[in-house]
Amino acid sequence: MADCIRFLRRTDSGVLATSKIAELFSDWRGADERWMFVSPHDDDVVIGAGLTFQVGLAVGASVNAVVVTDGRMGYCRFEQRRSIVKIRREETEKAYEILGLPVENLRFLECPDCNLNAYRGRHFTTIGAPTEIEGAGGMQNALTHALRQVRPNRVFLPTHADLHPDHQIVHEETLISLFHAQGNIWPELGDPIAEVPKVYEFACYCDFPEPPQIRVEATPMMLESKLDAIRAFASQEQIEAVVAIQREAGAIEYLRELGFHFYNPAQYHAMFAGAS
Repeated sequence: MADCIRFLRRTDSGVLATSKIAELFSDWRGADERWMFVSPHDDDVVIGAGLTFQVGLAVGASVNAVVVTDGRMGYCRFEQRRSIVKIRREETEKAYEILGLPVENLRFLECPDCNLNAYRGRHFTTIGAPTEIEGAGGMQNALTHALRQVRPNRVFLPTHADLHPDHQIVHEETLISLFHAQGNIWPELGDPIAEVPKVYEFACYCDFPEPPQIRVEATPMMLESKLDAIRAFASQEQIEAVVAIQREAGAIEYLRELGFHFYNPAQYHAMFAGAS
């Protein structure tokens, strides 16, 4: 199946077209590839990167998904108001099963949907609280822990240009957690990662802030699996409209690679060379 997948990448010299994923992604590690998809809501990765997700599995990467929120604000019927968290959890497990993800590679952080401002950062909390890990809570605590557990060399998450505040907050918290994860801070959360992963954005509901560099052309079978995984979120009564949009787009997804680097003054030295 992997041989039927095609990739395109915009470069300074034109558009590269290839069926070899090692030519698409820099620093390709073959069997040591480890991907982590961060999903603010349970359906975001399925909708925005369900093909890319399957491609990772098809090429032999170790693929992991982290769902940040618990879906409590996703009810469409009043009678589901108190049961929607359980419903969404079951739908999520089914959706990722359809995509082919081993259940042990799916993590739920259980932060409250639409109330993420209160869960920015890290704070000490009561042992046994819903988001507690090693005596602390907050997204930076949970995401740093996940990064040190998974140890990805590539991280995928929704673009920060999305209008949904949860997407914007998760984007910010993920990037600062990359900083934490590669340092010695909070040793109880695991050993530091050796290097900062490559970071890629996908789009769910809003355009990219800048044009994407990568196009993934998957197989018709992968598209059908993606659509079936989206349909798993049956409690979302507008879901067939999402399926229709994705079917019309075809087996194609786009990614924007972030130029994500920690600050080093040396990168600016040459700009001021030759001054008297």
